[in-house]
Amino acid sequence: MIKKSMKLLFVLFASSMLLTSCYSYTTVVGSGAQGNDETSKWNHYVIAGLVPVGVSDAKSMAGGAANYTVHTRHSFLNGLIAAITGGIYTPTKTTVTK
Repeated sequence: MIKKSMKLLFVLFASSMLLTSCYSYTTVVGSGAQGNDETSKWNHYVIAGLVPVGVSDAKSMAGGAANYTVHTRHSFLNGLIAAITGGIYTPTKTTVTK
């Protein structure tokens, strides 16, 4: 009985891990990016992303541009690091395109 319950728990856990996705959001400032000039920085969070430790400033990354696009995502590498640390450290990556 216990072995069957453990097997079911493992299957549910594995299924939930396979159904997760990398989150991503994009913000367009002004008319959006006018070129291909990109600047990227990592954002640092702890405790499953609840506590920001170091978050990039998109406005300063744009360098005074009036039109730019900000794309923040949780990439595969960010997810791998979060998995290795058990969610204690959960980075994301912000890319500003002007």
